[in-house]
Amino acid sequence: MTRAVLHVTRAGPSVTVQDGGRPGLMRFGVPASGPMDTFAHAAANVSLGRSADATAIEISLGGLAVTCAEAAVTVAVCGGGFSVDHAGERMAPWTAVTLVPGDTLKVSAGTWGSWCYLAFAGELVARSWLGSASTHVRSGLGGGTVGAGDALTIESAEVDVAREGAIEQPLNARPSTTLRVVLGPQLERFASDAGDVLLGHPYRLTAAYDRMGVRLDGPSLQLHDALAIPSTPILRGSLQVAGDGVPTLLFADHQTTGGYPKIATVISPDAAAAAQLRSGDAVRFVALDPADAVRIARTAVADRARRLAALAERPGLTARRLLGANLIGGVFNHAPTDPGTATRDEGAL
Repeated sequence: MTRAVLHVTRAGPSVTVQDGGRPGLMRFGVPASGPMDTFAHAAANVSLGRSADATAIEISLGGLAVTCAEAAVTVAVCGGGFSVDHAGERMAPWTAVTLVPGDTLKVSAGTWGSWCYLAFAGELVARSWLGSASTHVRSGLGGGTVGAGDALTIESAEVDVAREGAIEQPLNARPSTTLRVVLGPQLERFASDAGDVLLGHPYRLTAAYDRMGVRLDGPSLQLHDALAIPSTPILRGSLQVAGDGVPTLLFADHQTTGGYPKIATVISPDAAAAAQLRSGDAVRFVALDPADAVRIARTAVADRARRLAALAERPGLTARRLLGANLIGGVFNHAPTDPGTATRDEGAL
């Protein structure tokens, strides 16, 4: 088996190892973690023929640079509008390239987005915790953070020339500044007009931003006998409000329970996309009926599957494979019994 090694020459803060996460364990107090942008992470993997939840590197706005030290490997970068440089050549923001020894790949913040993913045609070696390599940053559990001087080892590394090239960026990869929510579950713990305040004014993402969540800046959401409630479960997308009336939108590394009241929950398709918003971006919240939220979420799951399938067999991939295949093996041109007449072996094309 081929083992590729990439040396990390530069890594910004919050560059981590992430796979599909560890769902189903929150009832034991274990956060799911996993990628901030679940679709971009899956897209990078399936573009290389990997499973959607395979282990990859999550890159923050601080960027990442790696140099190939041993063996060649095909890699993919997906997520946001990041700047990608391969061996001195500017590439598309979403792209797949093959790194050979001596090549450097640089990924830097671009025009939009906060996170992107580096996936590999092979198995990234990373420590696992409770069956997942996903990193929970505050505890350090999982595959861990990536820093300058580290080495990334890819077992069973492959070169797949057919998968190289630009990867089509879906039209809805960019995050919307309108986030759909279901009000509650503790709306009654707020002042009677708090829901109208939330829906009627824009809120801006602050610099208090990490994988756990982001504090928002906007009108205060007044509480009413809310700080004595027992801890209750929390989901990604929860809008939790502290005693100062400031809402926090929770992300991948959110706590499993919390005593601060939740005024609303951003629906799952929008919560994943919201991770690509940057500090300073303004958002508005729009309320949905719970039944509509369920319907939209189910439709989004089906749409995600279709988009990932399209990336796995993106345009040009099949054609390149056909051109590289022997499609005329077994075809014979027998000597004709009648001049100008040719026959093919029975069972040939």
